[in-house]
Amino acid sequence: MHNRASSVQKGRVISRRLFILTAAKLLLFAGITSRLYSLQISDREKYEILSDKNRIREWKTPPQRGLITDFYNKILADNDRVFQVHLSLDEIQNFDQIIFRLKNIINLSNNEIRKIYKTKEKLKPWDTLVASDNLDWSEFSKLNLYLHELEGVKPVVSSSRYYPYANNLVHIVGYVGQASIKDIERMEAIRENLVPGLKVGKSGIEYSNEKLLIGKYGIKRYEVNSSGKRISQLEHIKESQGSEIKTTIDLEVQKFAQELLKGQAGSICAMDIYTGEIIAMASSPTYDPNKFTHGINHKDWNEIRDNPLKPLVNKSIAGLYSPGSTLKPLVALAALEFGTIDPERAIECKGHKHPYELYGVKYHCWKKHGHGYMRLRNAIKQSCDTYFYETARLLGVDKLSIIAKRYGLGSNILKDIYFDEKKGVVPNTQWKKNAMGKSWYLGETVINGIGQGYIQTTPLQLCLMTAQIANGGYKIKPHILYDENINIENTKLEIAKQFTNDSLLGSSNTKENYLEEREYQLYERLYKNSQNINFVKDAMFGSTNEQYGTSYKSRYEDPKYQFAGKTGTSQVKRITEVERKLDLKQSQIEYKNRDHALYIAFAPYKDPRYSISVLIEHGGSGSRAAAPLANKLIKKIIDRHGIREQTRKANLTLA
Repeated sequence: MHNRASSVQKGRVISRRLFILTAAKLLLFAGITSRLYSLQISDREKYEILSDKNRIREWKTPPQRGLITDFYNKILADNDRVFQVHLSLDEIQNFDQIIFRLKNIINLSNNEIRKIYKTKEKLKPWDTLVASDNLDWSEFSKLNLYLHELEGVKPVVSSSRYYPYANNLVHIVGYVGQASIKDIERMEAIRENLVPGLKVGKSGIEYSNEKLLIGKYGIKRYEVNSSGKRISQLEHIKESQGSEIKTTIDLEVQKFAQELLKGQAGSICAMDIYTGEIIAMASSPTYDPNKFTHGINHKDWNEIRDNPLKPLVNKSIAGLYSPGSTLKPLVALAALEFGTIDPERAIECKGHKHPYELYGVKYHCWKKHGHGYMRLRNAIKQSCDTYFYETARLLGVDKLSIIAKRYGLGSNILKDIYFDEKKGVVPNTQWKKNAMGKSWYLGETVINGIGQGYIQTTPLQLCLMTAQIANGGYKIKPHILYDENINIENTKLEIAKQFTNDSLLGSSNTKENYLEEREYQLYERLYKNSQNINFVKDAMFGSTNEQYGTSYKSRYEDPKYQFAGKTGTSQVKRITEVERKLDLKQSQIEYKNRDHALYIAFAPYKDPRYSISVLIEHGGSGSRAAAPLANKLIKKIIDRHGIREQTRKANLTLA
């Protein structure tokens, strides 16, 4: 019995153990099955991604920026192929070791290494760092040979901005640079395309048209081995290029204008007096925008920044200057329009011995021995200060301010393109009260009449003023980006409609209406009486083409090139009585104290089409320093006029 009971007991133990073992096997099998289900079905996508991360590498490439061209489709801002080195920080185990290896392979300088470490401090651990964005081909090839030893290092073929005409157009086109936090915050398009090596506009057209120019980033996917070396390319989504932007600039005229300004600080502007197309907008000195594309070095930056002639300032739109005698045609026009002065009235100019005097203060004419008796046309022609002192006194600063603003002074012209454009100052009695809390004095009106005092304008404003006088007194909108809807035929048609309406309704506004300071619509007439505009244009012709005219030496005998203009000399420092007696030549005066030289003109005189403004900082006399440059530029523009018209017609046909 005992043996039988013992056997039963043993059987039960064995059965229990078998059950436990079987249950354990079933549990283990269920666990394995559950895990396999999780790996292969539930979390399949997750592990596929992790697997692909080990097998596949993805590079995002910067978008191709849109091209910028001149009126004739010549490329002003292009894209060039560049070789770069990107570092994926989350894939690098030993950053110091990788940098040491890179230093020997691609010859990184100590400054470049310091810059890399400084940049790394600002990045997140999973960001990509651009170690070098402009390798030469030999360095790039060498890097690819050692790629299997460099974890997290990615050689990238990308594109970068290139400016073929560099210095000649930097103030118009602008330049690009590395996207900053401020850039990222200001525009969604930059945030969406934020990839390593992205360059964005920093100034000029590049900055204001960033949304159109930026394009869309591309993607390259490669299969790699366990060492990270590329085996094959799996996919390539090519980056898309931004929109092309066409300007109204004539590259040949622009280069010629920059050459005329070489070695001097100043500006030259030229525009179509009907369409408002800006043909040239030169500013000197300039700098090379290509230096900014890959990060300008300290030496080059310091040279540009510390240059006393201020190459960073676009003098055409951001340089503020007293217009000097170039304002006199507008003062004359205002006096005629308001009926302040009879053009036949004679005023005597007696020179320095008997200057114009007001409340004990003496105001001198530029001509030492005086002009004698002057009437208005002759006063414009010979630029008699004394005549315009008296004219301004009779006219008053408030009336002059109305006309000056109406013809483009004291206004933003290209603010939608250039954020650094200055508005300038066209003073009146209320302006001084608001700005300084002081009353206006009659003596300030007198000097304002010869373009001195508080009045400040830009060269482009003077060019616009001249254009609107030359086209007969009609409002135009200057623009530097080509617009196919604005052409000479439509513009002249709109002006003709205005002229016809004026003839039917009467040639004059009421005095009360004309005194109003208001906004004018495109192509709306700005004058009260067209005869007054014609009088001023004729006087400007005399100033250039008749003996004793201040720019007589710069005239052309050939009617094809004949132009009408007005010189200007703007004082930057008040002349003391001692200095006046010394009668120093400009060359004997310290450079920074010399007068600015100005000139405005329109051409050709018989059938005007273009207006010009020239400014030479501290150039002295407008007749000597500025008018001869306008003479050369006008010939260049007129010689190219036929080509421009042919191109315009071709553009309209294509459109």
